[in-house]
Amino acid sequence: MDRRKSIKALVIGTVSAGVVLDACKTEDKKATAAATGAANDDDRMQEEKDALKKLKAQENFFTPHEMATLTVLVDIIVPKDSVSGSATDAKVPEFLEFIVKDMPYHQTPMRGGLRWLDMQCLKQFEKSFVDCSETQRIAMVDQIAYPAKAKPEMKQGVAFFNLARNLTMTGFYTSEIGVKDLGYMGNVPNQWNGVPEDVLKQYNYAYTDQDLKVCISY
Repeated sequence: MDRRKSIKALVIGTVSAGVVLDACKTEDKKATAAATGAANDDDRMQEEKDALKKLKAQENFFTPHEMATLTVLVDIIVPKDSVSGSATDAKVPEFLEFIVKDMPYHQTPMRGGLRWLDMQCLKQFEKSFVDCSETQRIAMVDQIAYPAKAKPEMKQGVAFFNLARNLTMTGFYTSEIGVKDLGYMGNVPNQWNGVPEDVLKQYNYAYTDQDLKVCISY
């Protein structure tokens, strides 16, 4: 099973898709919508509009190099497949830029983790993460993606990757692409032809001709 299928199985194999979506923090959902432009300002309170305007006015937190690194990393976490687009297609890098401004406590762990990632790649491959080959990138990620298997000296990288993966998953699976990828239908109308005949008989009840006339039968 490839990495993309493993992640999806983790999401939909433990709880229902609806529960997964509801479990995402409300502020994360708002940040996703704000980062991707999906939200309608008409639905926002004035305080939200003012806060969003203030955040958008801030300078970019991530440097161009950091953003390039994140763009590569999130697509390793959620790559494009035959069903749907990748994390970058779902605008996850923009979500990450927004989330570190909206929740500043993510800034130090994210920046420190990106720095750690580059230092490890320089040590092992004499290149930064973005300059490594695809094989080298996966080899690096494999060292920190599985906490139970990671070496003690990779502890900082494991913590960073856990955070990056969690934020990437939040950004992706609360986006339009991610919801479609899960196959989540939401509330949809069903078809009902009334109480079953055996139940009607049990309670000594029957529909009248008028009932049957006004009801729609599918």
